[in-house]
Amino acid sequence: MPLHGLPLTFSDLAASLADHPPADIPASGLTPAAVALILREGGEGLEVLFIERASHDGDPWSGDLGFPGGKIEPGDAGPRAAAERETWEELGLDLAAARCLGRLADIAGAHVPIRVSCFVYGLAGNPPLMPGGEVRDVFWVPLADLRDPVRHTAAAVSFDGEAFERPAILLPAEGKPVLWGLTYRLIMQFLAVAAGGCGPEGGMVGGEIEGNG
Repeated sequence: MPLHGLPLTFSDLAASLADHPPADIPASGLTPAAVALILREGGEGLEVLFIERASHDGDPWSGDLGFPGGKIEPGDAGPRAAAERETWEELGLDLAAARCLGRLADIAGAHVPIRVSCFVYGLAGNPPLMPGGEVRDVFWVPLADLRDPVRHTAAAVSFDGEAFERPAILLPAEGKPVLWGLTYRLIMQFLAVAAGGCGPEGGMVGGEIEGNG
């Protein structure tokens, strides 16, 4: 479904995601994790929620942008339950009241042995967000800005003390780092599926994270 013309709806996205069922990555040797890509209806169309992680020594993702989420714990009923639990713990946001629109393809880390599952949610209204200690800031970005080719660039970034140049998106949020790595790859996959195409790897299959993870 094209992103031009009529605004996308949650039903449009659910249909597109259903048309592109994700392929799983074998979990052998990888730590399973899950994140939530959360959308709301804003003044300029759909908006995506991002978090800026707090700075912690020894955390390779310290200060990066991302989605709420984390490791799947033994008590979780599955990856979706883990994404919802982590969103509640990090933001005080209960996704039980949101609409789960579908799931993207899992991706595996390039530098950290992790497999990430991403679930897409449509959120009604504008519930309050209460970031916990792991989150420095939380903000919304219009989908139109994420699609804007002017914002897509190659940026100098670092991960776990190592420097890289990687594809990135300059977000319309003052003072924020560029969006790159794991979350960039998930966003690019999401945009491709939302536009009615396949994932950035040429199909809805898992891919490696460049640098970040």
